[in-house]
Amino acid sequence: MSDWDFLYEMNERGYSPEEIADAAGSGAAPWEWEYISREWIDSQLKDAPENDAIPVEPGTPFQSRDGFPFSTLEQAEIFHDLVDCATRHFENTGRYLQVWGELGEIYAEIKFGLRRHGTHEAGSDGTIAGKLVEVKTISPEKASDRVLVKSQGNFEQLLIVRIDRDFQFEGKLFDRSELKGATGKFLRGRLKDDTSNA
Repeated sequence: MSDWDFLYEMNERGYSPEEIADAAGSGAAPWEWEYISREWIDSQLKDAPENDAIPVEPGTPFQSRDGFPFSTLEQAEIFHDLVDCATRHFENTGRYLQVWGELGEIYAEIKFGLRRHGTHEAGSDGTIAGKLVEVKTISPEKASDRVLVKSQGNFEQLLIVRIDRDFQFEGKLFDRSELKGATGKFLRGRLKDDTSNA
């Protein structure tokens, strides 16, 4: 008998997929778990001062912090659904849905760890590893891999995301100092460098 046969037994006993996943994560069947009784918890807390407790008060519903998604896994599923929807729309109509900026930023959240600012914050889209980042997305409608970004923007890095005609994504993160045009109104970035054969 293998160490994981209990998962099959759980299925046979009627446990839900979530309960089976929890058991797989812990490496033990629920009937092997040790439970902590309410009496034991109360006995451990009987001499604890009550004024140290932080009350839990119902308040406003939880909102994602500064544009952070509630769940990264859910965000990845939403991303795949949006890409599928955009693909099906194109296949059905021959036209692209104009959702490139949002798709690029969601891709940046998933692939690069972008932590987006709240809605409509000027100068940058969020942070990656503590640095302010501007995200620019190149759609399949564009032949060039170059982007322009205002030099007055408050960002330390530029993330260029390219979406090709097959709805495949690629991205590259640049430090602001790597961009061209430092003395002009716009900074220029290019996804592929001039020496690239790709």
